Amino acid sequence: MAIYMIGDVQGCDDALGRLLDHIGFSASRDSVYLLGDLVNRGPGSLAVLRRLIALEGAAQCLLGNHDLHLLATAHGVRKPHRSDTLDDILRAPDREALLDWLRARPLALHAHGWLMVHAGVLPQWSAADTLALADELQVALRGPDWTDFLHTMYGNEPPLWSDSLRGADRLRVIVNAFTRLRFCTAQGVMEFATKDSAGAAPEGFMPWFDVPGRRTEGVPIAFGHWSTLGTVNRADLQALDTGCVWGGCLTAARITGVPGQVERLAVRCEQARKPGKN
Repeated sequence: MAIYMIGDVQGCDDALGRLLDHIGFSASRDSVYLLGDLVNRGPGSLAVLRRLIALEGAAQCLLGNHDLHLLATAHGVRKPHRSDTLDDILRAPDREALLDWLRARPLALHAHGWLMVHAGVLPQWSAADTLALADELQVALRGPDWTDFLHTMYGNEPPLWSDSLRGADRLRVIVNAFTRLRFCTAQGVMEFATKDSAGAAPEGFMPWFDVPGRRTEGVPIAFGHWSTLGTVNRADLQALDTGCVWGGCLTAARITGVPGQVERLAVRCEQARKPGKN
């Protein structure tokens, strides 16, 4: 049995199929964890969802910001962006089943020694906090009033976590951390405007994983979302968004069984979109 983690697919079904072939993936034997942004910007979002659903329990998928954007667009909360490639899903005869499957995906997982998120983890959160807060968000998305949550999901405020937060503000901070975080201060104030590499951190900010004393320090974490970050391949940190949709690679990390150790494998993506917002 082999276990893999895969970065942002973003609708690049051809690359996903070639990567699964490259690693010799078998749904009857192996497991794969996809770190969010399953859809959008690439040409095959519908095919990606159908492929992953067909893999059933062999594929575990997180929600990313583009996946939430699809849910919001499908329910009239957000207007389609001119760069979206979601029409194949929105016009599919089984769109409701596809969207229901998507909204049931988690925001964080801990498996085989790795804490997995789409974007990041705030410095105030332990691994246990991270999983508990992801569960809070999943309850909102799975509940009967889940579309009400979509209407309050977007915005940059509050920028800082507090245990005293309640209601929409609490859920908004949680969703922003899990699906949008790149830079924050040592106190955990989030910054969302900068989308460049780690060296472009605004004054007073740093990559979330470089915050001194963050409570998940030493916990192996795998994440996606940050295509401009470059290779981060540490024993306790794997950045797996390698810019597939921008003409880069789609990358898998095989969990080897040695604590904190992975083997990275990748295929080149032929998609050649101009760099843009993740």
